[in-house]
Amino acid sequence: MDKKKERVVIFVDGRNFYHSTKKFKEEGFKIKLQDIVYELVGNRELITVYYYNALLDEKQNQETYKMHNEFLDILGKIPKFKVILCDVRKMENEDGSFSYEVKGDDIYLAHDLLIGAFDNLYDTAIIISGDADFIPVINTVRNRFKKKVGNGFFRRTSSYKLRQSCDFSVNLGKMIRKLNERQK
Repeated sequence: MDKKKERVVIFVDGRNFYHSTKKFKEEGFKIKLQDIVYELVGNRELITVYYYNALLDEKQNQETYKMHNEFLDILGKIPKFKVILCDVRKMENEDGSFSYEVKGDDIYLAHDLLIGAFDNLYDTAIIISGDADFIPVINTVRNRFKKKVGNGFFRRTSSYKLRQSCDFSVNLGKMIRKLNERQK
């Protein structure tokens, strides 16, 4: 009897991924989300990769805006990758500068994680984030729907409680180093 391949869906907190990989890029590491995804999936079946982020403010920095949009366009063209655009809130700081906050990304991710479990779209979910806010929905997915949940994390931006709430965790910093070693 043929054993069915384990189905995997990956949920990427885009803002967390960007800020977590910034240091690696500055140190000269090449980072391709697609390579990380394929390494995480291994010989299992990739169903979908959801990437949650927001468009940047074009007025703040046109070059960064253009590069970010190109990156999102590239992701959207990779088979099985879906870019989920969320809202961004612009806030003026006391010194007159502006800061930006992505809004809705966590709830979209949690919603898709839960609906995917309910509709039996995956056997294993991997969340690339360090945010402990996902713990309640992870517990529901694991306990009520009997799904495995993993956490792809970066040491500096990772919640220990989040990793503990999952069936397994993968240090993405170590993975990036390993992938770059292979390319040499």
